[in-house]
Amino acid sequence: MKRSLGCWFKSGQGKNKAFLQKKNHCYIWLIIAIAFTVGLSPVKVKAEVQVSAEHAILMDQSSGRVLYEKAADQPTLIASITKVMTAIIAIEYGHLEDKVPISEHATNAEGSSIYLKKEDKVTLEDLLYGLMLRSGNDAAVAISEYVAGSEQGFAYLMNEKARWLGMTNTHFDNPHGLDSETHYASAYDMAILTQYAMENEIYQTISATSSYQAKARDYAWINKNKLLTQLYPHSSGGKTGYTKAAGRTLISTAKKDDQTLIAVTLNGPNDWQDHMQLFDWGFENYPLQLLQKEERFAIKQSDTELSAAITDNLYYPLKASELEDIHYTNYLSSKPLSFDKIGTRVFYLKEQPIAETALYQASTKEKTSFWQGLFGVRHD
Repeated sequence: MKRSLGCWFKSGQGKNKAFLQKKNHCYIWLIIAIAFTVGLSPVKVKAEVQVSAEHAILMDQSSGRVLYEKAADQPTLIASITKVMTAIIAIEYGHLEDKVPISEHATNAEGSSIYLKKEDKVTLEDLLYGLMLRSGNDAAVAISEYVAGSEQGFAYLMNEKARWLGMTNTHFDNPHGLDSETHYASAYDMAILTQYAMENEIYQTISATSSYQAKARDYAWINKNKLLTQLYPHSSGGKTGYTKAAGRTLISTAKKDDQTLIAVTLNGPNDWQDHMQLFDWGFENYPLQLLQKEERFAIKQSDTELSAAITDNLYYPLKASELEDIHYTNYLSSKPLSFDKIGTRVFYLKEQPIAETALYQASTKEKTSFWQGLFGVRHD
């Protein structure tokens, strides 16, 4: 993803193994009338682990850094992990308490089912749990008709969302994932989708649920994701999938020490083991490292000393051997920005920009604003 930093004053490039420098050791100069754009493309790493899947990826949730990949950009059949897209669209467009009418078309859906009947009165919430835990194709059709009026209309929404997310090797034909020549995605695209979906608290909760008692059922639905229910103590959710043509497909997430990882495997005959191996390897080799803590510090612009602040801690997954290759550069804006923001600190792994954090004006004893001190402009 490209992020524009506008026109900036460039302020010293720092390098410190602890990443906690409080002083800049390079002077500041003015960049006049240039557009400076920094691309924070997720840094990829060389594979050091093997999996059974034909396509696979391991991604850090917070940063989007790709820690492992195997043919991750190649589009292929994805089966029921399609339902991650179905779920997030339903959550964003619908209301959990709504009673969803069940059509005969929905009850006749092929494949895995939660056994809906036409006379059922089912809430969207119950359908979402049936969709994600039991992979109900009938639930997927009912959801699509509730949200968009038809499966075709819902597929249009799915493809629009995919384009918005940057899923460039994806096309959806239906809300459930039954095989179609024009229904496909890449492992990387499904990781992007999962990263987005995991920012939604409702999705997080449903995905992480081991069992659920629907209001219209006298028995509980047990999640098909065995990583969550049996096999992996750090598992925090995911979605299973299978068709004969697609093979076993699996999305899963895991959380350890405040770090969340996303794994996607497509056509993986030993997918449970693949995911556990990927997670253990990722947590061990790429833990979150503190790039920047909250701090206040002085920055010089010409002969003027400015008081700046960073208000949030910033973390990034790094190998121990990469720590010495981290450095940063401060970029100060040439014009006022909103919320007292005066610039951006960009962190680099060697020459690759990997993360950024905002620089804000810190209050001074005289309470003179950055802009008043720099340009004689009053800033209330």
